[in-house]
Amino acid sequence: MFDVYGSARTVNSGGVELTVADHGPEDGEAVLLIHGFPDSARLWRNQIPVLAEAGYRVLAPDMRGFGRSDAPENVAEYDMPFLVADMLTVIERFGLGQAHVVGHDWGAAVAWSLGYLGGDMVRSLTTISVGHPGGFLAAGLQQRQKSWYLLLFQFEEVAERWLSDDDWHWLRRWTGSDEVETWISDLSRPGRLTASLNLYRANLPPKSILAKPRKYPPVRIPVMGVWSTGDVALTEKQMRASGEFVSGGWRYEQIEDVGHWIPLDAPDRLNALLLDWLGSHV
Repeated sequence: MFDVYGSARTVNSGGVELTVADHGPEDGEAVLLIHGFPDSARLWRNQIPVLAEAGYRVLAPDMRGFGRSDAPENVAEYDMPFLVADMLTVIERFGLGQAHVVGHDWGAAVAWSLGYLGGDMVRSLTTISVGHPGGFLAAGLQQRQKSWYLLLFQFEEVAERWLSDDDWHWLRRWTGSDEVETWISDLSRPGRLTASLNLYRANLPPKSILAKPRKYPPVRIPVMGVWSTGDVALTEKQMRASGEFVSGGWRYEQIEDVGHWIPLDAPDRLNALLLDWLGSHV
């Protein structure tokens, strides 16, 4: 198995030490890969060597609270502005100037925010599984039904017990992924399960359900959205509707018969899409 951390560095972002896997030629065009819950940079182990071999400089950070990065205790430190600042710090500290951004799950949510806040530092976006927040809201009742766990995760200690009791029974059953043993190893460390859930608690508090829909400016850089037909948590509608919020060029791709963890379960198909997409936006 490819060693994601075989070439890694640390970056300090506002007092939080982030571990960043760094592969490929230093002068290659940069690609920033952002994982989600409950992953780490290891999510991208099938993409990193392919992109690096194609000549890209590939950076895959462990988000705060995950993998080998620090895990702040304060819930507020997982708010989206901190997550975006972490990624911009990685781009800046590595001297890249600009990067293509690829995100999955919460990493896709961060990628969408980078599309607004990253300015010239972001060249293109690839958002996997999770669509634009406006598209998510437009997806209606079916998406809200699939998102039942968002409310459960707000309850401190309750959510932690639900996921971890009985040898992590519900994490195993809910995700249905072969990656679960790796997640359990990471989340079993002191404070790490709570840190991972702080993403939800900081960014999706219950009151957000009742909030009026925000008006979003258009994303003015090219975006590719990738969704899989076997995703148990996210509907196709929330991804397709995301194109309405993009003015810089929108491409939608569907991967058949694959669950939520596309980078792990359909690596060849995803790699082909990434190489084609990145190659057309050099």
